[in-house]
Amino acid sequence: MSAVRYVSTRGRAPELGFTDVLLAGLATDGGLYVPEHWPTLPAHRPGSTYAQRAAQIVQLFVGDDLAPATVQRLCDEAYATFTHPAVVPLVQIDTENFVQELFHGPTLAFKDLALQLVGRMFDEVLRARGQRVTIVGATSGDTGSAAIDAVKHCANVDIVILYPHGRTSDVQRRQMTTVSSPNVRVAAVEGTFDDCQDLVKAMFNDAPFRERMQLSAANSINWARVMAQVVYYVVATDLLAAPVNVCVPSGNFGNVFSGWIARRMGASIDQLVVASNANDILERFINHDDMSTAPVVPSLSPSMDIQVSSNFERLLFEMNGRDGVQTAEQLQRLRAAGHLRVDAHQRAVHIDGRFQAARLDDTETLAVIDGTHRATGMLLDPHSAVGVGAVEKLRAAGRLAGTTVTLATAHPAKFPDAVERATGVRPALPAHLADLFDLPEHFTVLANDLSAVQQFVATTFA
Repeated sequence: MSAVRYVSTRGRAPELGFTDVLLAGLATDGGLYVPEHWPTLPAHRPGSTYAQRAAQIVQLFVGDDLAPATVQRLCDEAYATFTHPAVVPLVQIDTENFVQELFHGPTLAFKDLALQLVGRMFDEVLRARGQRVTIVGATSGDTGSAAIDAVKHCANVDIVILYPHGRTSDVQRRQMTTVSSPNVRVAAVEGTFDDCQDLVKAMFNDAPFRERMQLSAANSINWARVMAQVVYYVVATDLLAAPVNVCVPSGNFGNVFSGWIARRMGASIDQLVVASNANDILERFINHDDMSTAPVVPSLSPSMDIQVSSNFERLLFEMNGRDGVQTAEQLQRLRAAGHLRVDAHQRAVHIDGRFQAARLDDTETLAVIDGTHRATGMLLDPHSAVGVGAVEKLRAAGRLAGTTVTLATAHPAKFPDAVERATGVRPALPAHLADLFDLPEHFTVLANDLSAVQQFVATTFA
């Protein structure tokens, strides 16, 4: 075992080891960390549990920063919180299509798969160093509750989560606002998720504030989140053996980039399918070479209501031959002009024949929820339905063939209004969340203003 080093996608931050990257979140130059070299996927050990396969893969990115016994213990503890023995069961819905259920964790969303592990890593490293951090995160719905659940019992972590006021489901909001742990604070920002994400990045880019508050991140700008998500792609290909396509309901691009990493490491993945709702910047880029921002449109799949996909920066860095200066310049132009172009050679090498994409509006999403329920008895949440519908569209157009796994990213009970509207069936919350609507809420409404948010963060745990 040896040290693993990480570099920034913008090329001007110092290289760091894994635990420093874990605590830093965003690089000091505003970039995102990626490993200096991509490792090769270790051979599957038949009969291994999800936690064992996770420890085997995660160790490649941790190196000697954490001992193998420690990594295995943290994985065992993290995935013991899931209610299904397989952790991420595969469910076949027809001859060529599977759904991988990623919602059996404590907060009923795929974010639990990374954050239950990452939260434990935070506490392990901070305890050893005698340090404390304040995690500041933006959420479009699910990251916030998953991050809060992961760290609400941590002795060395405070957490502040920003979410767009009025733009999450009631279940998503209450999973954040009903937590009464003293190290948790939640703020509703008068704006969109992109606004919340910009506020978080601005706080990290304010070096004196970042240092004074010992800021860290738990959303997918943090490399550890992306790393932990690689595992379920590998597990799916372990089980299905033959090459598979994977369809990912996408917003911030972190989840699908984890699939890109799995394929880069040697997992048997053919096409990565990006499924978008009406906020279709990723679909337009993949299908029409059009990465231009537009106003965020509220939808039935609010976790995907994003126009600025942070983790696309990691793929762009790879497309640029790991040229951080070029990547930073392109992102600056995207921010300034609202659009990004890449050259034809980059598309040919990195996008064409590797990514597919399709979009669904709300009417189509409701039809997929209803149709899937009628055909299989399965209830899909709106995000997962966008994924299933994207596969249907691409197959009908002759653009996708072979075994395909669609990631079911949230439990239908997180979005009961949409599911009931489509099917007439109102999905019930699992027993451990049955009292969610009886608990008092605790949150603060803030203006979309950096100074107001910084003051909230600076004084909330004083």
